Order: sequence, then structure tokens, then C-alpha cells
Amino acid sequence: MPSSESTCWTVIRAAAAGSPADREELARRYLAVVRAYLAARWRGPHLRPDLDDAVQEVFVECFRQGGALEAAGAGRVPSFRAFRYGVVRNVARRFESRPVRAAAPLPEVPANEEGLSRLFERTWAQAIMAEAAQLQRRRAAERGPEAVQRVELLRLRFEENLPIRTIAERWGVAAAGLHRAYAIARQEFKAALLEVVAFHHPGSPAEVEQEAACLVKALS
Repeated sequence: MPSSESTCWTVIRAAAAGSPADREELARRYLAVVRAYLAARWRGPHLRPDLDDAVQEVFVECFRQGGALEAAGAGRVPSFRAFRYGVVRNVARRFESRPVRAAAPLPEVPANEEGLSRLFERTWAQAIMAEAAQLQRRRAAERGPEAVQRVELLRLRFEENLPIRTIAERWGVAAAGLHRAYAIARQEFKAALLEVVAFHHPGSPAEVEQEAACLVKALS
């Protein structure tokens, strides 16, 4: 991750000013989210061939002179959440409304904007959780074997849905001790999540906590 002084807005402003490194950073962070959202929005076969072109068009729209990134960098965009969704939505609509498709509706595209917005929020929340898990793994590697084992404990608990009791039996350790390790692991993940959220949604600690809670809710 960038330094603790960096937020999405500092990267956006540098990218808007033409910094190649920051433009690469934005593309690295948001490429997967854009692709995942469009793939989920275009569930059927009609628009799938356009997926790569549409993803590229999102970043063209961001980086072109006078484009979305310049507006964001100049402080004319109050919400980065609205900014990123608005750009992707507008590009998707352009592809969906091309004359060759105007004669028939596209069954793979949800009909209402509220549903599309929720789809984007869920896609974004999944990406943030993955980034937080990656950060936790990196921090665990720095802390040592016990921290690495706690990451694996979370994976077994949530990805494989194994009870702590079953994991303790598999590892040959006391369940009580593993429960304590599990509590620590959850705290470590929350710390990583808040750090990631603070980058993408800078604000006061209370605002960052609230945004993290919203992301968790979006996944429910």
C-alpha cells in the first residue's frame, strides 16, 4: 500500500497532474473492480465480447484531458464512491445503448438503477475485503509464524466454514487457546480493513469505522 499519508485523493490529484506512477496505481487498484462489476452487470452473452473494450474505455474516460479524473483532482467531486460508480455506469450505458442493440432489450442488464448501484457496492466491498486480507497476510509475514497461522485460522473459519473445535482437532491444539488466537486474528483483520478503508474513504476514525460497517453490510 502507499504510505499512511496517502489517500485515494492524493493519488487522484497526482494522476490528474499526469504522474505515470499514480496513474498506474489507480489502474492497479481499480481495474479488477471495474471488470468484476461489468462482468456481473452483463451476465448474459450479448455484451460479454465488449468487456475488455469497456474496461479500457473506463480508464480512457478517467485519464483524457478534461475527463473524470481531472474533475476529481480539482476537487469538484465530493464523493469518491459516487465518482467511481458514475464513470463506470456512464461507460456501461454507452455500450448498452449502441444502435446495433437498440432494437431489443438486454436481458442480462438489471432494469433498475437501485439494483445496479447495489451490485456495484457489493463488488466494491468484495474488493476492499480482498485488499484487507492481502494486507493482513503481508503484516503477518512480518510478524512471524504465529501471525501467519492466525491468518490461516481465519481462512479455515470463513472460507471453509470449519468450527474452531474442528480446526483445533486438526492442528492438535487446545480449543480454548485457538479461540483466543481467533479473537486476535479478527482484531488484526479489522485493523487491516480500517487501514484500507481509510485510503479509499479518508475521514475521521468514526467515519472510517462507519464506512467499514457499510461495506460489511453490503456483503450480507
